[in-house]
Amino acid sequence: MKNFFLNLSTKKAAMTVGISFITSVIIVSIVDDFLLANFVVPGDTEKLASDIKANGKMFGFAAAGYLLVLVLDSVIGLALYVVLKPANKNRALLTSSLRLLYAFTLTIGTFALVFQIIDAYGYSSIKLVGYVFFALHIFVLGYSVLKSAYMPKSLGAFLILASFTYIIFFVDLHLPEALGIIFMLIMALAELSLSIWLIVKRNALPDNS
Repeated sequence: MKNFFLNLSTKKAAMTVGISFITSVIIVSIVDDFLLANFVVPGDTEKLASDIKANGKMFGFAAAGYLLVLVLDSVIGLALYVVLKPANKNRALLTSSLRLLYAFTLTIGTFALVFQIIDAYGYSSIKLVGYVFFALHIFVLGYSVLKSAYMPKSLGAFLILASFTYIIFFVDLHLPEALGIIFMLIMALAELSLSIWLIVKRNALPDNS
């Protein structure tokens, strides 16, 4: 897989990022928000085990779907390296590595939850560590886009802004519901905007040399 991505053109890598992100949004909207969350019982491992036993197929589908999202996150991270490499190889590598660390951390947490090694509190703690990696990834991604000569600076600034909205959620400031919705939209639209731009403008990207 490593050699595949190293030999991938920037045009194909851009398309890979865009399609993978849009696909992951669809899957995570179903799995993370409507299926997997229903089985997470904070501090009650026995209740979690009971729910898994009673609804094994649904929980298995939820876990498999969420793991598929994390696979797509890994694909996005590797493809972003190809897209950003022409601008700066080191920044591209850091951007990719942070996304892969995020995916790896949440994969561990998901498997630990599935096999009931941890309860929901433990899962939330692991997930928080993963989201720290993700927020750093979005910040570095935004900076990389901002410093590149071939991508809109507005997209870079939007991504950097989105990275700070993640930090605000980490601190848990008990924001008004309307403001919370605005921040969530910023978080979602920043990556979506980049993905759509990469799909539309993929032919204008410099060659990966």
